[in-house]
Amino acid sequence: MPRHGTMIPDTGAGRRRLMVGVKMSANPPDAGFFAAYTVKELAQGLRDGTFTAAELVREALASIDRLNPVLNAFVLVDREGAARAAAQADADFKAGTDRGPMQGIPVAVKDNIDTAGLVTTVGSAHFKTHVPKEDAECVRLLKEAGAIVIGKTLTHEFAYGPTADRSLQGAAKNPWDPSRMSGGSSGGSAVAVASGMVPLALGTDTGGSVRIPAALCGLTGFKPSYAAISASGVFPLSTTLDHVGILARSAEDAAALFPLLRDPAPQPKHKKARTSTLLTGWIPTGSFGASDTAVVTEVRQFAEALFGQAMRDVAQVAALTEVFASAIAAIQSAEAYEVHAERVAAHPELFDPEVLERLQSAGMVKGWEYVRALKQRKQLQATLAVFFERFDLLAMPTIGIVAPPLQERTLTLEGQEAPVARTLLTMTRPWNVVGLPAITIPAGQVDGLPVGLQLIAPMGWDAWLLDVAATLQARDLA
Repeated sequence: MPRHGTMIPDTGAGRRRLMVGVKMSANPPDAGFFAAYTVKELAQGLRDGTFTAAELVREALASIDRLNPVLNAFVLVDREGAARAAAQADADFKAGTDRGPMQGIPVAVKDNIDTAGLVTTVGSAHFKTHVPKEDAECVRLLKEAGAIVIGKTLTHEFAYGPTADRSLQGAAKNPWDPSRMSGGSSGGSAVAVASGMVPLALGTDTGGSVRIPAALCGLTGFKPSYAAISASGVFPLSTTLDHVGILARSAEDAAALFPLLRDPAPQPKHKKARTSTLLTGWIPTGSFGASDTAVVTEVRQFAEALFGQAMRDVAQVAALTEVFASAIAAIQSAEAYEVHAERVAAHPELFDPEVLERLQSAGMVKGWEYVRALKQRKQLQATLAVFFERFDLLAMPTIGIVAPPLQERTLTLEGQEAPVARTLLTMTRPWNVVGLPAITIPAGQVDGLPVGLQLIAPMGWDAWLLDVAATLQARDLA
C-alpha cells in the first residue's frame, strides 16, 4: 500500500485523497500552544519544572486571544478564575501535594454543563444571564483533580443539533477550514482542542455530539458507557440518551482524564488490548443513508490496515438501522419536548427558529410511540450483547462525509439530496440508544479535511476501549 505522501486520484470524481497510513500533520494550518504537547508531556513538564500551571494558563489565554476571534470556540473565558486555580496548583506542587495527572492542566467545558459562578447559557437566549450556584458533578471532579477550567465552549442551542451553527453566540468554525462546520453539538469543545487552545475539553453526546465534531475536526472523541460519567448538573436534552464525553488529541490523552470522572462502580475485567488478534466486525454503511464514497473508502482502508484479517463484515448490525432510527427519534423527541414544553408555549421567540421547529415537531410524538421505543431500546441492547459474544469490537466510519459548509442544510451525495443533520447523525446515534462506549479516532483526510473511524465496545468496557484506541494510534504513528 502506498505510504508516506503517496497521492492517487479518487475513482470517478477526479478528487485526490490521502492514502491510508500516510504521515500527515495532526494539526490544522494555524494551531495554538497545546497542539504540540500530549497531556502526559504537560503533566511531566509541570513536575520537572519545564512549565508552571500559571505559564500553561498564560499560553492557553494567548492561544484563545489569537484564534478564538476567527473560530468562535469559547463563549466565555474565566481569566481570573483560571489564574487563581493555576496559583493553587503551583502552590500544591511546591508543597509536595500531587493530585494526579490533571493537576495544573487547562480544560474547557461545554456551555450546557454547570459551572458555579460562571454564566452557563446552553447556547440560548432563554439562559443568557443564567449563573449556576453549583458545579456539575463532572466539573467538581475536574477541579478536585486539580484541573483548571479555562472557560466555556459553544454549544448548538440546547445541544439540539449536530452542526453547532445555531447558537446564541453564533457558529463554531472548523479549524481546518473556517468556512466549514465544526460539527456539533459540542462544536466549541472540539474546535478548542483541535486548534490547540486547550489540551482537553468536556462535551456531551446524545446522538453523536462528541464524536461528530471530533471526527470533523480531526480529534479523538470518546463517549463512554451510559452513566459512566455523571450527568448531574448537565442541562438535559434526552435523559435516556445523554452522555458526558471527552474531546482530546488522542485516546491516551482522553484516558488520562476519564478515570478521574467515571463512576466509581467496579469495572469489568478486560482483555489485553492486543489489536492484532481483536476480532472486529465492520458494519457496512449502505443502510445508513447516502454518504461520500471517498470518505467510506478511506476509513475502510484505514481500518483494514489496523485490523487486517481480524476484521469481518457484519451486515446483521446494519440491518437494525431502521429500528435504531425509530427508537432514538421517539425517545429523544419526547424527552426533549418534555424539557422545553413550557418555554415553547411561553416564549417561542427566544429560540433559534430551526431549534424551535425541531421542538414543535418533537411535541407530536405520541405516548405509545415513546413506550414502544423504550422497549425497542432494551431489545437492541440484548441483540448487541449477542454480537459481542463473537466480536471484540464493532467498527464503521464515524460520519460518511467531511465537514459541510457553514449553514448548509442539504448535500448531493451519490446523485441524491441528503439532509446535512441526518447525514451527520446516522452512524453515531445508534450507540446512544444502546448506551455502549464508542470512540472516534482520526482516520486520514479526504479533500484536505479530516475523517474518523468509530469503534464500539461492550457495555462497561470503557477503559479497555481507550486502551485499544491508544494502542492503535501508537501503531499508526510508528
